Amino acid sequence: QVQLVESGGGLVQPGGSLRLSCAVSGFTFRNYAMRWYRQAPGKERELVASISVFGGSTDYADTVKGRFTTTRDNAKATLYLQMNSLKPEDTAVYYCNAPTLGYWGQGTQVTVSS
Repeated sequence: QVQLVESGGGLVQPGGSLRLSCAVSGFTFRNYAMRWYRQAPGKERELVASISVFGGSTDYADTVKGRFTTTRDNAKATLYLQMNSLKPEDTAVYYCNAPTLGYWGQGTQVTVSS
């Protein structure tokens, strides 16, 4: 059974930081590139970050470039998203995704508010 379980979301003040995790099971994590998406209320789901199989290549949406960093630990089958200098417009549900397999996590809520 494939599972992608996000965690680490919460309420944070503007300028703060959060670290999201996505624990994967049910497929060979180290063989697949991964992505982070987010969806704010009333908006379409947005691609936030991508990471290659071994983590040597990453890509980010312009809206988060320089503030967010995605990494992975293939030994732990876990994907991470470090989010710094958070802004109210970063408020959304964040999802991890295995794009070539079409698997999604259930999402974790991030709320940036004072």
